Amino acid sequence: MITTKPATQLPAHLPTTLRSDVRVIALVGLAHGVSHFYHLILAALFIWLKPAFDLSYAQLGLLMTVFFIISGVGQALAGFVVDRFGARAVLFSGIFLLGVSALALSTAHSYAALMLGAMLAGMGNSVFHPADYTILNQRVSAARVAYGFSVHGISGNIGWALAPLFMTYVATQYDWRVALQCAAVLPFGVLLILLLNRRAIRPEPATKVAPGQAAGGEGTLDFLRLPAVWMCFAFFFITAIALGGIQSFASVALVRLYAMSLALATSAYTAYMLASAVGMLAVLLAMAVVPAWGALLLMGAIGLASGVAGPSRDLMIRAAAPKNATGRVYGVVYSGLDSGLAVGPLFFGALMDGDHPALLFVFIGVFQALAIATAVGVGGKTRAAGLQKA
Repeated sequence: MITTKPATQLPAHLPTTLRSDVRVIALVGLAHGVSHFYHLILAALFIWLKPAFDLSYAQLGLLMTVFFIISGVGQALAGFVVDRFGARAVLFSGIFLLGVSALALSTAHSYAALMLGAMLAGMGNSVFHPADYTILNQRVSAARVAYGFSVHGISGNIGWALAPLFMTYVATQYDWRVALQCAAVLPFGVLLILLLNRRAIRPEPATKVAPGQAAGGEGTLDFLRLPAVWMCFAFFFITAIALGGIQSFASVALVRLYAMSLALATSAYTAYMLASAVGMLAVLLAMAVVPAWGALLLMGAIGLASGVAGPSRDLMIRAAAPKNATGRVYGVVYSGLDSGLAVGPLFFGALMDGDHPALLFVFIGVFQALAIATAVGVGGKTRAAGLQKA
């Protein structure tokens, strides 16, 4: 579980700057873990929601698509709000909305009500990347910002890993409504912790600028002309399509392919997120040529490579972001993540409805391989921009 101790109790002997950096990194990481936990509160309950509402896999996938469409559009807009009004208030509002969405979902008695809950969750999720990265860049010293990005990524993967375990356990012991009610406690508790530590993540004073101008003097939308920004967007979009398939249907597909228990299939997904090598290893999963325990190890290996790439990816985005445009750049770039996660569940849900669980892993491998080529392009654009600045 994501620990909250570093956010409130730090060793007295730590230097002031280090203590402040650790506090900020822990607080932001805690919030980010909640965001990723909420990516999966519905997907983890598909096995209960399908019979309860008589839904197809495509209809279940559409819930995730709506969540990420709302989140993606909101994320791009949230970046501008963060740059204008500060990250802290925006972050608080997002966490509150997540809690409300879980309560709304727990009372749903129709597909339309599930859709409304998914929309509320998407609105809450939309604020995290522009708000989180703005706080890290403003409140963490330059020497430790890379560590902050690493913890940010780790906490997100922990949220992804814990969500299916927590939700399926509570739903199995009680029912899916109780699982959602229990999930609602998490964001409200984290919001209380952030409120108690609000000074640590206070925004920098806003700089008055002329209409249509960013704080650094550049046009508000000038960053959209940077090739590196759109290369980063494409990288996130492609990798997220594959991720959408893994998050929504990997467990179900593993049960179908290997006749393993749901518990073992969920553990295989958790191994992926905790390890979070190569994209084409996923093809081995599709061929079903390894035993069930081997599938668990392969999921972990794929996740390992994804995790190693994360902090470097975030630093490349930071290098591409103009001064005082952090929220806008991260908002637009990370909307690519939500866009891919919106497309993935629909595409992979159709494969599952067509009884093609093996193809799910084939296409995951294809998209991961495409992401490698895109990442090379991102690195080249970022290095070129760095040389021009020098």
